[in-house]
Parts: sequence; C-alpha cells; structure tokens
Amino acid sequence: MIHHVVHVTEYLYSERVSTSHHDLHLLPRSTPTQRCLREELEIAPPPAMRRERTDDFGNRCTYVEIHEPHNNLRVTSRADVDVAPPAPLPATSAPWEAVREAVRAGADADARAARAYAFASPHVPTSSAAARAYALPSFAAGRGIVEAARELTTRINKDFVYDSRATTIATPVEEVLKLRRGVCQDFAHVELACLRALGLPARYVSGYLVTRPPPGKPRLVGADASHAWVAVFVPALGWLPLDPTNDLVPGEQHITVAWGRDYSDVTPVRGVIMGGGRHDLWVSVDVSPGEPAPATG
Repeated sequence: MIHHVVHVTEYLYSERVSTSHHDLHLLPRSTPTQRCLREELEIAPPPAMRRERTDDFGNRCTYVEIHEPHNNLRVTSRADVDVAPPAPLPATSAPWEAVREAVRAGADADARAARAYAFASPHVPTSSAAARAYALPSFAAGRGIVEAARELTTRINKDFVYDSRATTIATPVEEVLKLRRGVCQDFAHVELACLRALGLPARYVSGYLVTRPPPGKPRLVGADASHAWVAVFVPALGWLPLDPTNDLVPGEQHITVAWGRDYSDVTPVRGVIMGGGRHDLWVSVDVSPGEPAPATG
C-alpha cells in the first residue's frame, strides 16, 4: 500500500534567532517491508549548509545550519512510501528466557547486534523494579517470547489511558507507570522498560500512522502527530513490531521513519539556537492512502 506523508514542524520565536544548527530525523528509512518512492525536505529559511548522513542506528539524518536571522523555522517533509503487509506471526517461538540468554552470550551475529538494545538508555532504565513487576505476569517460565510480548502489549493498552495532557517527554517511566496515563511515546517507553527489565532487547520506533483510513477502517489513536511503537528481538524472526497504543502488530498503516534506544535517539527536529527567547511549536501530520501525489517543481 502506498501512502503520501506530509509532516510540518514550525517554531515561532519571541526574539530573533541569529543562527541555528539542527539534526532532522524526518526521511523514512528502508526496511524489508517498506520503500520510500519519493521524498522532499523543505526548510525555511533555507540552510546555508545541508548534509545527509546515516546515524549509528542506520537511520537517515539531515544536518542543517541556518545563518540567516529568523523569527520562525518551518520544516516540511513530504514522502510517498510503499508499505507491504507483515508476515503472519509464528505459531510458536523460543522461550523468552532462551532469548535473553542467547543475547547475553552473543550466540550469533543477530544476537550480538540486538544486545545494544538491552541496556539502559536516557529515557528507559533497565533497573526498574516496577517495570519488571508489571511485566512478569505475561512472562511465565518457558513461555514463548512472541506470545508473552504480545500479551504485554495488550495489557498496556488496556491499563493505560491515552492522555496528551498527562505527561511531557521528560516524564520518567516510573511516574508513567504510577499515572497509567500518557501518549504513544510513554506507552512505548513503558513497554521498553518492561522488556529490558527482563533482559530482553527492544528498540523504540518512530514513524506515522494513516490519518485518513480507508472506508470502514477505524482511525487509530495517535495519528495526528509522529507516532511511536516498539520492536522486540525474536531469534529466527528478527524484530517483531508491537504498538501498545493501539494493541496491534504494525502493518500497512504504520510508516517507519527511524529507530533507536528511545525517543532521544530519533527526535524529529533537534538543535541548538543562538537567541530566540521563548518559542511556540506547531506540528501537523497527514498520512493519506492512495497513489503518490505528482512531483512538484
């Protein structure tokens, strides 16, 4: 299925910015089930320097420097992305303890690569007793990792309330576990904390949801902005994506932009500015299914 994505980010500053430097994670990456057919990144004011690179997690990153004094910064990303349906989940999977031990031992190249996602990160501790206690009812001894992780996703979806006013990106996982409220980033961080507290590698995935679903299809929660979900490492299968906000396995309605240890690795727009004073942030995301829009210009 082909989707047309438009993501607009605008900062309005109370005082003039003399110069700014930014890292942008806005261009969708290629995956086994996803191809970016067309892309455009428009930045105003135009940058004096623009450089494309690949970060440590294989994500596409755009670095820009703006030397023109400005009171607002507007970044518009447009892309046409072809997303294939996911493979069906396996009927059985390795016991979760076996996965943990294989990763710890570095049993093969995939397990060694996955190990980087089993450690603590800026937003996700591995030592959370509360996260471990919350996870354990789903992870009985010997239970298959796919079945256990899928149940954990369902429990987070049922136990936590989507509330855009309850948290900020700085709210610790421990507090979210107490509040049982938050947004997609919080749900993803909670699930990551639960999985990593058990020694399991799991990564944070940022991207988009279809905001205008086909007729008869439900509109998913969190579709008005960048979305977030997780992926847990499963030997012989690879990385199993899970969306705790909507209690589903991401498929054709999910567009992947980047992944990392947590939100801090994949922030859509991050930077340093000189001046600016206070600022207001406005973000708009629209993802529509259908054929690609004709190229402009």
